[in-house]
Amino acid sequence: MSGSESRFPKTLIEFQDRFATESACAEYLFERRWPDGFVCPGCGEGRAWLLQTKAFTYECAACGRQTSVTAGTIMHASKLPLTTWFWAAFLMATHSNGISALQLQSQLGLGSYRTAWMLCAKLRRAMVNPSREPLCGVVEADETIIPFRTKDDPIVVPAGRSGVGKMLIAGAVEVDGGVPRRARLKVIESFGKDEIHAFVLGASPTSSTRRSRSARWRRMSCFPGPTACSPT
Repeated sequence: MSGSESRFPKTLIEFQDRFATESACAEYLFERRWPDGFVCPGCGEGRAWLLQTKAFTYECAACGRQTSVTAGTIMHASKLPLTTWFWAAFLMATHSNGISALQLQSQLGLGSYRTAWMLCAKLRRAMVNPSREPLCGVVEADETIIPFRTKDDPIVVPAGRSGVGKMLIAGAVEVDGGVPRRARLKVIESFGKDEIHAFVLGASPTSSTRRSRSARWRRMSCFPGPTACSPT
């Protein structure tokens, strides 16, 4: 694809026109995966045929290996339509303040909150840049909790800082001139000093000397929710 066809749509109308069908979504995935034509991940052969019995799956003419256009992606083995995945990704990427699972369920007409939550979780994970630079400069950090009771947790949750029935979250925000820029979130096992310190070093792995000079530590009075987390 070239010219305007290769430009990813920026408006709802453009997106709807380009990814209106399952085939259109699969074609886009094929072109992103194999821009120069199919290449078997097993033997490197370039000849294959599209199977009629498996959706958007190609079988190598040389070794017989079958490869789906979604293999190796967060959409692999999902029963949701590709159009649902594409719309979810578009909505999450274009909402400046993020979008909750409840909002996503309503926007896409999903049958259950669990499905919407799964979409959000997988897409957020995929949006994280693995080569992102560590936080630097002034870093504010704090911890918070999210109610989260597993099947093994007691119904009556202990009071205080116990982790039973809760998801413990640590967060760090890079601040530039009083304006938050980038953030990091991580689920932790406890609010112990050692674990919080290890999280901060992972988010902003500066030396102790540099940290004392240019990366001041201070606790935040509050911490924004997961939707405020920058993927960069």
